[in-house]
Amino acid sequence: MPAPLHPHTALPVVAMIGGGQLARMTHQAAVALGQSLRVLAAGPDESAALVAADVRFGDHRDLDALRAVAGGATVVTFDHEHVPTDHLEALEAAGTRVAPSPGALVHAQDKLVLRRALGEAGEPQPAWAEVSSAADVEVFATAHRWPVVLKTPRGGYDGKGVFVVRDVVEAASLLERHGTLLAEQRVAMVRELSAQVARSPFGQVAVWPVVETVQRDGVCAEVIAPAPGLSEERAAAAQELAVRIADRLGVVGMLAVELFETPDGILVNELAMRPHNSGHWTIEGARTSQFEQHLRAVLDYPLGSTAMTAPVAVMANVLGGAAAAEDWSGPALDERIHHFMAHWPDVKLHWYGKTQRRGRKLGHVTALGDDVAEVRARAVAAARYLADGVVDPAFAFEHDH
Repeated sequence: MPAPLHPHTALPVVAMIGGGQLARMTHQAAVALGQSLRVLAAGPDESAALVAADVRFGDHRDLDALRAVAGGATVVTFDHEHVPTDHLEALEAAGTRVAPSPGALVHAQDKLVLRRALGEAGEPQPAWAEVSSAADVEVFATAHRWPVVLKTPRGGYDGKGVFVVRDVVEAASLLERHGTLLAEQRVAMVRELSAQVARSPFGQVAVWPVVETVQRDGVCAEVIAPAPGLSEERAAAAQELAVRIADRLGVVGMLAVELFETPDGILVNELAMRPHNSGHWTIEGARTSQFEQHLRAVLDYPLGSTAMTAPVAVMANVLGGAAAAEDWSGPALDERIHHFMAHWPDVKLHWYGKTQRRGRKLGHVTALGDDVAEVRARAVAAARYLADGVVDPAFAFEHDH
């Protein structure tokens, strides 16, 4: 049976579960390919629902809502991993193509499933154990030392569901609240890296340069491409690791492999099977963005070039700061964007259309150039001004606009 096509464009229809900023930016990439992404959003004020033409409203945990958005679609994909696995299996059983498949996606949904799979494959990862009692944690800590990292197997993101515990009392309290947890050794980390790969249904792959991710309070604040000072050997090892994981799990679409760099090498932290914050820089910084590449991959189109458009690209998230406070008396958002554009005309802004609140990812900026320190300073200063209305003295405005 031929894949369904859009009645007006005669092009494939991609349905994305989730209406956040990842769906919004995937929609923007879809428009350039002659398409309008179909989105399942929780409400009309979600980031993608504000811009996409084909929006269905519903809960991603509601099988009927999933069936409705999948009807007539060529493929169903995701901007988050929180859709119940059994619902996706039901869609597949009814003939809907899901990318990545439920069998692959579960490795991004459940950290214990991931750890077991990596262990079976012999891939590098921190020491870990499944724990359901304080005694289990004590045994693990005796072998690997306190403090121990405890994680909820499902549902955690942006630092949520991750706890550093220093004794049995803390561990017992968490286990009482959350039940079975994943215990991990707290590794001697140099920094965090991300290796992204796109994979098509028949195994074509494309990789981008390995990037450094800078976290603040568990949330990605900056991404530096390529990762400064990373040896060619270690960068190649990270890319090859990402490709092996994508092939072994049968991933279709984007895969981000979040990594810990240690003095001895790299270890797998977590996976994301969708466009990822660590790849936002690719919109301006690579010939093919992660969002376009995700569409190419799930539609089984040939993959695009991942070559960088400049020697250095830095993405800085605009996280809700002082300007998001209810008692904010500084420049309004429109005025801040005006000043931003005047002072940083070469820095690109992506605003997500969200209601402002502290700590929330409101948008991101990307700067390109030749010198890592200079490019990073520009991106961080621009993002800080949008979030807090604060101008770094090194980047004081030359004119009053």
